[in-house]
Amino acid sequence: MPHLSPPTLTHSEQKAVLRATACNPRDHLIYSLALGTGLRQAQIAGLNVGDVYTPEGKPRSRLRIRPEIAKGGRTGDVFMPDVLTLKLRKFWAHKAKRREGLQPGDPLFCSQSRVRISKRRVQFAFRTWQVKAGFDRLYPFHCLRHTAIRAVYRASRDLSLAQRFARHVSPLTTPVYTHPADEEL
Repeated sequence: MPHLSPPTLTHSEQKAVLRATACNPRDHLIYSLALGTGLRQAQIAGLNVGDVYTPEGKPRSRLRIRPEIAKGGRTGDVFMPDVLTLKLRKFWAHKAKRREGLQPGDPLFCSQSRVRISKRRVQFAFRTWQVKAGFDRLYPFHCLRHTAIRAVYRASRDLSLAQRFARHVSPLTTPVYTHPADEEL
């Protein structure tokens, strides 16, 4: 039985979904965070304002993973790519304009009713944006994590660096994320 590599977005698909979501600050930042940090869907939905911003509203250089959103209790900090700083500043202004909570314990991403966004809503929105971006096939949200980890591996060709970026406990987990994508084949 042939090994099927996990789905990843091509470079043009990444651009297309980010272009399509440019008009929606919340969803645009969700996908930018997933692609830039490799965070899981539940971790992104569980983020609080204080995990990403200082009390003064300045984006942090390291994002906090609290125990309640960490997989397997693996807490710690995730480096925030510089490219996300401008997006985070814009998102703070967006939240302020919508009168969403900006206190450290408030949810970072809110639904229309200004409560924490659900994981199901994040997945549904991702499917909707893929259709709007003109994708030929639809991907699960987890493909953003695969895409991010594969990008780190492709840039470095260092499996241990990719493992550290992915926050995998076992080095046996990371190679699943490093198989060639369809576009490479």
